[in-house]
Amino acid sequence: MKIRVLLVDDEEEFVQALAERLSMRDYDATTSLSGEDAVEKLRQYNFDVVILDVRMPGMDGTEVLREMKKIKPLTEVIMLTGHATVESAIDGMRQGAYDYLMKPCKTEELVEKINKAHEKKAEHEARIRDAKVKEIISSPQAALRED
Repeated sequence: MKIRVLLVDDEEEFVQALAERLSMRDYDATTSLSGEDAVEKLRQYNFDVVILDVRMPGMDGTEVLREMKKIKPLTEVIMLTGHATVESAIDGMRQGAYDYLMKPCKTEELVEKINKAHEKKAEHEARIRDAKVKEIISSPQAALRED
């Protein structure tokens, strides 16, 4: 299955070009031009990784990150900006961002980060599934069914 990536940036040309580059590398890339739209898409669909611009009009990247982590806490977020500051990087990481990259970044560097973020999400999901299976197996109802 393809890795599902949501690209969030108010620069339409940038986000379209990045979506094309990722699609050519066999990712399922969806674009969003605003924080509000990105949050709505995250409510409706499952994404593995979100590439999120920090500076956008309206809802900025840190606000979007905060909302995304409430809606889908396991979705990994890579913050991307041309205006990085140490403070925004620290704030994003505190709020649960997987990583932080400066624009422009090399596509291969971004692809590597996406793959690692996806692996982390998959590991978390596997641990949760394993814990649920153990819980089901060890529940009193399961013991009764065995008798």
